Amino acid sequence: MEIKQLRYFLAVSELGSFSKAAVVLSVAQPVLSRQIRSLEEELGSELLYRNGRGIVVTEAGEMLVDKARTILNAADCVANEMNSLRASPSGKLVIGLPPTAGSVIAVPLIQRFRESFPRVKLKVQEGYSGHVLEWLSTGRIDVAVLYDAPKTSTLITQPLIEEELLLIGPRTTPLELRDRPVTGAVLGELPLILPSHPHGLRVLIESLLGAEKIYPEVDYEIDSLRATMELVEDGIGYTILPYASVHRKVLAGDLVAMPIIEPRLSRQLVLATSTQRPTTVVTRALAQAVKTLVRDLVDQGVWVPRIADAELKIATVAPRRTVAAVNGAGSAEQQKLH
Repeated sequence: MEIKQLRYFLAVSELGSFSKAAVVLSVAQPVLSRQIRSLEEELGSELLYRNGRGIVVTEAGEMLVDKARTILNAADCVANEMNSLRASPSGKLVIGLPPTAGSVIAVPLIQRFRESFPRVKLKVQEGYSGHVLEWLSTGRIDVAVLYDAPKTSTLITQPLIEEELLLIGPRTTPLELRDRPVTGAVLGELPLILPSHPHGLRVLIESLLGAEKIYPEVDYEIDSLRATMELVEDGIGYTILPYASVHRKVLAGDLVAMPIIEPRLSRQLVLATSTQRPTTVVTRALAQAVKTLVRDLVDQGVWVPRIADAELKIATVAPRRTVAAVNGAGSAEQQKLH
């Protein structure tokens, strides 16, 4: 027995005519007759019969009329509730972010998502990219933003942006240091404040510099982004970070950001979801919100420094491969712990 058959039966019984019901239902009359006949065969009872004045409902048919109305009302109620849920979804979503990206994304993402989906509770969970990837794989989070995700069949990744890493110094940074891009060799002579192992930023920096046989001296190992920036601001040392995490302090003149060359340091930020978890309307909406937000932050000069920024000599650096690839999926490079 199908909902469609019950709907057809009710229309014929109420209108007293196959031809009128066919018009109201926008169904060919032979199709309507076949569906009613199939319903009668399934129930083993005659539901309708024709007389000179039209269609008459049998005793079995009268019994089915009441039952059919109850069933169809319940079905319509379910459909309305599902439509309401699609229009204003509820529930809980968890997104995982690495600290440097989280410092830029978390607050505006929550604000934007809350406006569009006020009934959805959004939780932000921060951790190294390796941890975020593990959370995604084990189902603890729904959407992940991480650095250099692995290429696997269980991940769907989309590139967001390739971040250029800059040398960050205090406002008292000597002019001769900020006058031109800083080479890797110079980094080896500066007191650096970097996160400890196995933080991916530390691993990436040492890997890229080590390939050039440059081994910087790390004076302080600090895993807190806020504490690192405070120490740099106080003139204790220098650090290496993407522009987005320090753009406010750079524009305020509290910190100086300097491009690095020979080698150039960069990493790719990607959006990831798991193929092992069902994709819902709100999950897709959250992923799209992240992509749109990153694109907007790039356009606003928050994520990528503008050439016009007085303290940044970006124009003298080799062209950046920065991408704000907000449309289309793509895989990323070998996974590192971040």
